[in-house]
Amino acid sequence: MASSSAVVLFAIAFVGSHIGLATQPVRSRLVARFGEWGFRWIFSGMAATSFALLVIWYADHRTEGPAGLALGTYAALRWPLVSMVVLGIVLMAGSFARYSGGPYDLVDPGTSRPARGLERVTRHSFFFGVALFAGAHALLATHLVGALPMLALTVLAVGGARHQDAKLRQARGAPFAAYLAGTSAVPFAAILAGRQQLVWRELPWGAFLVGVAVAAGLRAVHADIFAHRGAWVILVIVGGALAITAVSWARDRRRRPAMLRRPAPSS
Repeated sequence: MASSSAVVLFAIAFVGSHIGLATQPVRSRLVARFGEWGFRWIFSGMAATSFALLVIWYADHRTEGPAGLALGTYAALRWPLVSMVVLGIVLMAGSFARYSGGPYDLVDPGTSRPARGLERVTRHSFFFGVALFAGAHALLATHLVGALPMLALTVLAVGGARHQDAKLRQARGAPFAAYLAGTSAVPFAAILAGRQQLVWRELPWGAFLVGVAVAAGLRAVHADIFAHRGAWVILVIVGGALAITAVSWARDRRRRPAMLRRPAPSS
């Protein structure tokens, strides 16, 4: 039970660093002290550190402690849950296809345009992709020590989607509120409610294929994913997240001089 208790503490540190730093009182103070990008780098550093510690602990203790639900042992449940994992990866891959200039773009938010492509299905394809991926793994896990971090990741993804919507609605006002009203966080909810229609040609099919390929690759190396104390997981996830942050930072720096040169709107 000690391994399960420890992994809970690491999971709380990982989730808590996200939630704690994102709350308005903490965030506003850090932004005032270090600037917007200073805050983002602090947030990224805390998230990367807590995630790395969680992965290392899990890699060292993943076969210890009480059993998990291990629903994969039931043939009727295994393939639906595996399909949820694949769908989650595909949604995460699709979320990057048209991120630039979209409503959630940290650098160039396009809040005035209507939803398009995958946004018609869900405005939070990345978060719900993570939720499907992690939620299915929590049910498939053969040990509680593996189920608990995945459950924490599921809660963080769903909570993160809600928090981001509330924060941006307050920051961006009516245009973003209209975007929220016309879309849904839950996949296909807006389409079923008649607020959106599925436009097949707008979907990022190339990104979907990349997601399927990634899922197949992960399945092929599944037994060795946490070898070397989870070094590959840390390298890919933390390295990828920091690389995305660095690209956004560089794009913001390139874009800022052009914005300063724009003439002020006439009154």
